[in-house]
Amino acid sequence: MALSGALLCAGPLAAEIVGDRDAGRKISGQCRTCHGADGYAAIPIAPHIGGEPESYLRDQLTAFRDGTREHEMMTIVAANLSDQQIADLAAWYGGHEARAELTADPAGAPELCVACHGADGMHLADDVPNLAGETNIYIDTQLKAFRSGKRTHEVMSGIAAELTDAEIRAYADWYAAVKLYIETVE
Repeated sequence: MALSGALLCAGPLAAEIVGDRDAGRKISGQCRTCHGADGYAAIPIAPHIGGEPESYLRDQLTAFRDGTREHEMMTIVAANLSDQQIADLAAWYGGHEARAELTADPAGAPELCVACHGADGMHLADDVPNLAGETNIYIDTQLKAFRSGKRTHEVMSGIAAELTDAEIRAYADWYAAVKLYIETVE
């Protein structure tokens, strides 16, 4: 009986590493060239990461580090991050306040996207990224990566597989038009 209890504690119920926002701020210097100091991307091919769900950031950094998600730059950057450093970075950027301003009629939002990403592009679940204010280049590239199988996800791969180039561009343009504001919370 004691052995089965010990095995349970070693599995998914084991305590998750707690991220330290201040430690994350200190190591975020390696992120700012592409993602900006506050998590608002400085280049059009990088996503905004300020205000993303902490668990989403943690999962993506871990995937880059472990090679289950590949990107020519992120795979290198994340390769030497420890679990603690990943937790710290996720706590830092995930602790920022992000808000969106939708300037179009929400009825025009992409139907396939709103259940998870909202009409305004703000995540509705912790394992879903914000799309608000992302460049259409970034969203277009990611949807095409899901469609081709270069990037995989249990939900997004199936959705993207059915999208045409015109639909992808329309969805990317919708979310790119949303204004995103990120506030660094100290």
